Amino acid sequence: MAAITMVGFATHGEGDLSFLPRMFAVFIPLAIAWFLLAPWFRLFQPEITSSPKQLWRLILVMFFATPFAVILRGLILNAAIIPIFAIVLSAVSAFGMLIWRGIYLLYSRSLRA
Repeated sequence: MAAITMVGFATHGEGDLSFLPRMFAVFIPLAIAWFLLAPWFRLFQPEITSSPKQLWRLILVMFFATPFAVILRGLILNAAIIPIFAIVLSAVSAFGMLIWRGIYLLYSRSLRA
C-alpha cells in the first residue's frame, strides 16, 4: 500500500518529501481500513493466503476499505471527498495487492517445491 501511494503521488508530480504529510493522509487511513477489514475476510489465514482461488477476497476488502479511507482522508485534510478518487484508489490498490499477494504465492510455492 505504501508503494502504491508513493507511485500515485509520483505520477501526479508530487513525489518529493514535501508531499509526505499528504501521502500519510492517504496511506494511514487505507492501512487502518485494510487491517480492520482483512481479518473478517480471513486474509491472514494460511489456508487463504496460500490459495490463488482466494485472491478475490483482496479485491473485495480493498473496495470496502478504500471509501472509508477516502472519507478519513477528506476529514484529515479538510478537503473535498472526490468519488472518482475513491474509485481509482480502489482499483489501483486492489491491483497492487493482487500483485503483492501473487508474488507471495509464487515465493511460498517455490519454498515448498
